Amino acid sequence: MTTTAHASAETTRRYRRACDYAAAAMIYLKDNVLLREPLRREHLKPRLLGHWGTCPGITFLYSGLNGLVRRTGQRALLVTGPGHGAPAVHANLWLEGTHAQFDPVLSVDGAGLAELVRRFSWPGGFPSHLSPEVPGVIHEGGELGYALATAFGAALDKPDLLVACLVGDGEAETGPTAGAWHATKYLSPRTDGAVLPVLHVNGYKISSPTIYGCMDDEELVAYFSGAGWSPYVVDVTRTDDPDALLAETLDLAHGEIAAVRERWQPGERAVWPMLVLRSPKGWGVPEHDAEGKPLEGTFRAHQVPLGGVHEDDAEFALLERWLRSYRPEELFDSEGRPHRDLSAELPPEELRLGRVPEANGGRLRRDLPLPDVARFAVEVPEPGSGSISATGTAGEWLAELVRLTEDRRDFRVVCPDELESNKLGALLEATDRAFTWPLPDTAEHVAPGGRVLEVLSEHLCQGWLQGYLLTGRHGLFPCYEAFASIVDSMVNQYAKFLKVAGEVPWRESVASLNYLLTSEGWRQEHNGYSHQGPGFINNLLTKKASTTRVHLPPDANTLLVTLRDCLASTDRINLVVAGKNAGAQWLDLRAAERHCAAGAGVWEWASTGGDPDVVLACAGGIPTVEVLAAASILRDRAPELGVRVVNVVDLLSLAPADRHPHGLSDEDFAACFPEGVPVVFGFHGYPSAVHETLHGRADSRRFHVHGYREEGTTTTPYDLLVGNGMSRHDLAADALRRARRGDDLAQRLLAERDDLRAAAHRDGVDPEEITGWRWGA
Repeated sequence: MTTTAHASAETTRRYRRACDYAAAAMIYLKDNVLLREPLRREHLKPRLLGHWGTCPGITFLYSGLNGLVRRTGQRALLVTGPGHGAPAVHANLWLEGTHAQFDPVLSVDGAGLAELVRRFSWPGGFPSHLSPEVPGVIHEGGELGYALATAFGAALDKPDLLVACLVGDGEAETGPTAGAWHATKYLSPRTDGAVLPVLHVNGYKISSPTIYGCMDDEELVAYFSGAGWSPYVVDVTRTDDPDALLAETLDLAHGEIAAVRERWQPGERAVWPMLVLRSPKGWGVPEHDAEGKPLEGTFRAHQVPLGGVHEDDAEFALLERWLRSYRPEELFDSEGRPHRDLSAELPPEELRLGRVPEANGGRLRRDLPLPDVARFAVEVPEPGSGSISATGTAGEWLAELVRLTEDRRDFRVVCPDELESNKLGALLEATDRAFTWPLPDTAEHVAPGGRVLEVLSEHLCQGWLQGYLLTGRHGLFPCYEAFASIVDSMVNQYAKFLKVAGEVPWRESVASLNYLLTSEGWRQEHNGYSHQGPGFINNLLTKKASTTRVHLPPDANTLLVTLRDCLASTDRINLVVAGKNAGAQWLDLRAAERHCAAGAGVWEWASTGGDPDVVLACAGGIPTVEVLAAASILRDRAPELGVRVVNVVDLLSLAPADRHPHGLSDEDFAACFPEGVPVVFGFHGYPSAVHETLHGRADSRRFHVHGYREEGTTTTPYDLLVGNGMSRHDLAADALRRARRGDDLAQRLLAERDDLRAAAHRDGVDPEEITGWRWGA
């Protein structure tokens, strides 16, 4: 090796020493951050928070990627799965000047470093994990398992982008990560970027060995080769120059990516490279703690390796020796600036990992060219006319949107193999399902570069879409309603990301995450109890009001308007629940526009007029049918009863205006639900969701909500409604009771309900009285 090469290798090691030192200082110190005087306990943070174990490995990869970018000019984004290694990312961002670009107080000098060290895991400062306050971050990594799917979403339709994804070996044990290894089969070498996973094998989780850490190189290579990867092993314990080994391997991987792009032909297997990085847990920490127990390379290095420094003099002395072993006086000048040679390790400013525009995707987002919904609207000459599938109509509109964005390539649909089942098959007239590997001859509508991504993994769909949105694009996630809850935890994390991102001045708005839940529980009676579950609504109601919306359009035109508005919105999680089966249509397009804009409103044509004795409210497609049928029953059999019908299309319009931005004003709320009048509410989901939303409204106890009560089986639609107290007969009888009218009639209605149910049990189908009912007939 030449002298120049030796000097370069030494500079790389110095760069890593500087970052490792800064990362360790963030965990332990609040003062004397460059150890310009003897360490004293008052220099320590009162609470020692953070995870040291993965930090040296993160900096090792970050440094290696810097070199790759410097040598090749490759644009690269780093997705860090073990986000609890945040001190390492902070250190690199500080040294490369990115922190200072977004916050001048974090200047690349002693004052800036002192402020960064103090802020880490400090009240009002940076949290212990990565977060939206950190430049270059599109994945927080607080909950493990989702980094790889997110990385693939970021790479879609970005052919010039390399997305490096660091996957911890503990994280790799999760189901979502296991599924995500197969996402290469969806990447097109022609139109998409490349994902370079780096499995960081350092052997331990918090206190247990990892599965992958207990596998030898041969097993790991076989495992990932079988999943379609070309693995390279980088073991820092088997070389005297780990930086050179990593640089050589990254160059090989980069060359292999270029070769895949050049040689790949449709129908061939595209085999992409990945790295298996072996390094000791807590690399660089003392080999043993003050009691002589092994430290480096063990679970004891996972979080705060020397946690007793406040009380234990031996540990305190060991901490000072460890921190001084990085020799900060050789790395930083008298003003605390990194020595000039360290900046030679950095790529050009516009290519630094923390500054890639995709990491602040709102800067790249363009409004969608949304088709005019009037072209697709259903004619509704009178309420209750027609028999149309709402999602079938929406599918035609979405197909046109796909056509309009084909050249832009910034709109995707992700779906767990349910597109056609949910009557959205029109999309496949405009595009294909994406898939790159060889296919059976009988496969239909499948081709590389398709705009639809279908895979039987809700986790992978969610991760794809998050990565796609956060890098500046748009998308839709149709799903069976009952199984959307599979991604509840991912939604929790994403909602937190959006909430915090909205508080960061330099974060630009990103397109909203839009769910279209269909195959809803009330029409899953044939699939049975396992497919009947509306709980995704409840999860979203726990999120910040600034972040989530819940829409329940009752027919095709309201669904068109809702989808248009959701796809035009930013920085939200929009939930849309709609039916796929053919059904009656209630509102023409003009009325649908007004209704969706209001969020809720009186359907005068279904009401008796005048002051009501009772309000029949509904939210959701099937509850709307049952409420209207109940209103029809009462009109015929209790004509003296004043009934007002109110439909709620935006669930959160029920919330007080001071609790939610979509909440109706007190005046508009009273116009729907007059003070003192009982309300019988037919609701699509669990009744608790409505009660939670109404909290804060005056006299909310007058709302009596019928919804899903966790009663289900394989049965008929009407029987499922009866089992949950949500049939038209239940609603009409309850309206009579709440209005204190016609108790005898209420009892007769319930007896009729029981007879109809018995007929369904006898015949296996619902009676014609139910299936043939039409409004106004």
